[in-house]
Amino acid sequence: MCRQIAEGTRWTRCMHFQRHMVVAIMDCNSSRCERSYLHPPTCRQPNCIKNFDTEVQKDIDRVDEYCFACRAAMNRRRQ
Repeated sequence: MCRQIAEGTRWTRCMHFQRHMVVAIMDCNSSRCERSYLHPPTCRQPNCIKNFDTEVQKDIDRVDEYCFACRAAMNRRRQ
């Protein structure tokens, strides 16, 4: 399966990743993956892989805090 390479922020308290952009695609070179350049455009096989594998997360900055979703969840629990 092909993979997306994403750059973003790593929230170090919860270790969640906030993606800013996908900067590249890692091709798996499989003719059975619809995302690969080697997949034939005329292929009509229903069992070809249609989705990307887990993305490669590249930290471009790190914030020593909880992410927005974790902070909101903590605030809801306090109420």
